[in-house]
Amino acid sequence: MARPRLNSGDSHSEDLPKPKINKETLKKALKIFSYIRPFKWKFVIGMVFLILSSLTMLTFPALMGAMIDAAQGKQKFDWLPADVMYIGLLSISILAVQSTISFFRIRLFVEIAEKSLANIRKDTYHRLITLPIDFFANRRVGELNSRLSADLSQIQDTMTTTLAEILRQTISLGVGVFLLVLVSPKLALMNLSVLPIIIVVALIFGRFIRKLSKESQDQLADSNAIVQETLLGISNVKAFVNEYFESKRYASKLGKAVNLAVKGATYRGLFASFIIFAIFGAAIVVIWYGASLVSINEISVGDLTMYILYSMFVAGSMGSFPELYASIQRSLGASERVLEILDEDQEDIKVDETDKNIKQPLTGAIAFDHVRFSYPTRPDIQILKDISFQIQAGKKLAIVGPSGTGKSTIASLILQFYQPTDGTIYYDGIPASELALTDIRNQVAVVPQDVLLFGGTIRENISYGNLQADAEEIITAAKRANAHNFIMDFPDGYDTIVGERGVKLSGGQRQRIAIARALLKDPAILILDEATSSLDSESERLVQLALEELMKNRTSVIIAHRLSTIRDADMIIVVENGFISDVGTHQELMNKGGGLYQHLYQLQSLQVFES
Repeated sequence: MARPRLNSGDSHSEDLPKPKINKETLKKALKIFSYIRPFKWKFVIGMVFLILSSLTMLTFPALMGAMIDAAQGKQKFDWLPADVMYIGLLSISILAVQSTISFFRIRLFVEIAEKSLANIRKDTYHRLITLPIDFFANRRVGELNSRLSADLSQIQDTMTTTLAEILRQTISLGVGVFLLVLVSPKLALMNLSVLPIIIVVALIFGRFIRKLSKESQDQLADSNAIVQETLLGISNVKAFVNEYFESKRYASKLGKAVNLAVKGATYRGLFASFIIFAIFGAAIVVIWYGASLVSINEISVGDLTMYILYSMFVAGSMGSFPELYASIQRSLGASERVLEILDEDQEDIKVDETDKNIKQPLTGAIAFDHVRFSYPTRPDIQILKDISFQIQAGKKLAIVGPSGTGKSTIASLILQFYQPTDGTIYYDGIPASELALTDIRNQVAVVPQDVLLFGGTIRENISYGNLQADAEEIITAAKRANAHNFIMDFPDGYDTIVGERGVKLSGGQRQRIAIARALLKDPAILILDEATSSLDSESERLVQLALEELMKNRTSVIIAHRLSTIRDADMIIVVENGFISDVGTHQELMNKGGGLYQHLYQLQSLQVFES
């Protein structure tokens, strides 16, 4: 089943840019790693411990070589007595120091990484919730959630392990090669001859590994999206008995991710096999040649032992670089996904405690002046072509018309979810552009057809309209919304858990909770987006009573499906093909012969009579 990609509505993973280590990707990586800056002194101390840890580790081959020579009565270094006991105790002491240093190194780097990652998570979440509605219209929740989990976990691995390991292995490799040359230039030349071959092969294999890792991450994000949407729509899955279909769909997507991961592991395995053969094959040849040098007394047994141990350090460092390189590639891909969010243009919202402060109170008058609108994802399709109307504060405006004519789009524009393509929207005669976005939204409430409740308690859902409301205010709002009685019928009352998206409540109950929430907000402008169209008669009666209480003394914009509910509206506008085709009260529109409103009203009345 086709699904939208994260950075495009219809592109595929193979079309996405592959992360390459160049100036641009390094610049992006530095932006991610800039989150380490607040902990720079801890990072510097950790680096000092890292260097000390690496250098102390490199003393052991020299001490082991000196110990073997001391056992044969030879003194390896002028500053070190040819005493096996002394060298052994010195080695144990250095090991104890090295272990202590390693503890502090690991402790510091993990703390820095965890705190830095927490800041990245907070900033990414902050940016997500301040992005415009259009951003979420083209993305699936599961895929966005994958960015906050899987991709950031990949960055976490790099910060906690990969970065420190690269630095440690670089020190081990650089100093180790120097010591190899110092011990025996002949053996070092033979040992290092395999290095150019490894580098060339690494570049070739790295390209395949990078591509497959990126595609595997994309498929995994897609599979997460399937889980998310299936669980959100679990009632539909069960109602249509599509458990097998969803299971198969998830298994198919997961299978693709597994196949890509296995394919990537095949390339990494081939590369690792080559590395093992090249490095350890070279080690065998070096020992073979070193043994011949010992036989002619050109080097001592201690020298050969020391050289072999240093060769193991160098070989281990060289062998670790391909996997570290692949990890960096995966981290670059993950960084690009996270930065896509961090680089998105957000709405003009501060996201602090002042967001709830209203600087410009509104009475509720609204005016649309020659408003035209096309959705950003469909700029060629004009939804609203020339909409002009005005409604005075405290009045009721009803918007009617066939499906798809732009009724809900007008509501979205009032909420400033989108900006008009052309024309101006006024609030109390003030252009929307001259008002703070938070001022508008703080004074507009919406009761939609499909009410979304959070998965907490009824009390928490009602108080979402006013987070500072006390228990008495919440109960008062519930009573006014005809919700108090059914709430108290639950064993836990206001502390009843409503379940994911309010699944434990009926449609009418969810509507009344939403109305109570809106009452608690006490907005100047109220939007009712077909709030009773999907309810049964009894639920509709109770909800309608609650809505009448909610609409008192405030501007109400009613998007109506059932025309019988808007007979007392102060003004009705009929939207047809993106234009306002008629305006008037219910009686005025009914008196006009042949109008769309009269036709729709008579059609609905006939359906009610026949039923």
